[in-house]
Amino acid sequence: MPFALVALAVGAFGIGTAEFVMMGVLPQAAAELGVSIPTAGNLISGYALGVVVGAPALTLLGARLSRKTMLVLTMSMFTAGNALFALAPSAGVGVFFRFLTGLPHGAFFGAGAVVAATMAGPGNRAKAVSMMFMGLTLANVVGVPLGTLLGQQFGWRATFAVVAVIGVAGVAAIALLVPDQGRPAAGQSAVREQLAAFRSPQVWLALAIVTFGLGGTFAVLSYLTPILTDVSGYSPTAVTLLLALAGLGMTAGNFLGGRIADRAVMPGVYAALIGVAAVLGLFTFTSGNKVAAAVTVFAIGAVGFMVAPIMQALVMDKAGGAPSLVSAALQSAFNIANSIGAYAGGLVIAHGLGLLAPNLVGVALAAVGLALAATLGALDRERPATAEPEPVPAAVRPLPQPVPA
Repeated sequence: MPFALVALAVGAFGIGTAEFVMMGVLPQAAAELGVSIPTAGNLISGYALGVVVGAPALTLLGARLSRKTMLVLTMSMFTAGNALFALAPSAGVGVFFRFLTGLPHGAFFGAGAVVAATMAGPGNRAKAVSMMFMGLTLANVVGVPLGTLLGQQFGWRATFAVVAVIGVAGVAAIALLVPDQGRPAAGQSAVREQLAAFRSPQVWLALAIVTFGLGGTFAVLSYLTPILTDVSGYSPTAVTLLLALAGLGMTAGNFLGGRIADRAVMPGVYAALIGVAAVLGLFTFTSGNKVAAAVTVFAIGAVGFMVAPIMQALVMDKAGGAPSLVSAALQSAFNIANSIGAYAGGLVIAHGLGLLAPNLVGVALAAVGLALAATLGALDRERPATAEPEPVPAAVRPLPQPVPA
């Protein structure tokens, strides 16, 4: 099982790098394609739109495929999209290729989360899922800084050519190391049965918690660079290291969140969202001191991304017979959270409230997420979800041995 999770993490690393490195090489791409920075920003939003559209659409289209086949196909689409984007002749064509590259993002993570959880079995599901998502958080520590440096030295096209090579490695690793779990049961592959999960108000509440709770984190992360330069007084070179520090915090939070979720999902949700609100509020006061700001940046990454594996475990608990579709929808919710957080944070800055105003926006969004979590907890107590978890195929039931950390 560890090797299969490594294969999934390689794919997640490639996807995370492709998603976030565009922010680092945006000036180079804008200059070469002959457009302004705001126009080049469509290369970021185009990818996000692809995630939102592709997550449910590709999951439903591939519902009758085995999850291993789904993983190979989505990673192949991702690889091809990055290769095409590296050859894009214009900004408009580039946005289209970025949209295509984003389409398989959510379907890959939806299928991968179910595969990881199924292999691990009860008691270790969230930990196994967090190991796959470790590739996504490591992308912010290693992939994005190195990809940005590569783009600055050799051009943005070189960055995405390397991302395509990582995609090829991901396809090969999944094909060789992930066990075949067979096709989903007939009821689980039917579109009607897949969509039936969304009749549950608990599923919608869980997705809303992600949208607002994680949106609070993105409200600050989206403007972290100008805060660190203009308020904290760091040089642009030092900010690159601080962004890597935030990535280390994300990795630590992902690791801790997976272990918390296997023990107490709802208490973990409450604790994570309270932590997000507290740390974002604290950053309003610590951002004026370099040392305190650096410590808080790590904490923002840690508590913010602690939410991800906990919410992944929560939505899979609520999904019943449609874990892949609901897990894919969670990826759409993550990207909507990114958009809402960035928009709300930019709005208060544009209205002259200052660079620290996004911190207060983040606190407010986290508070909304916490209120939604409390509503979900009350609903669970009144009307517990009755869906049975998806059965584990005999061929992939875990051996009676501990799961490595």
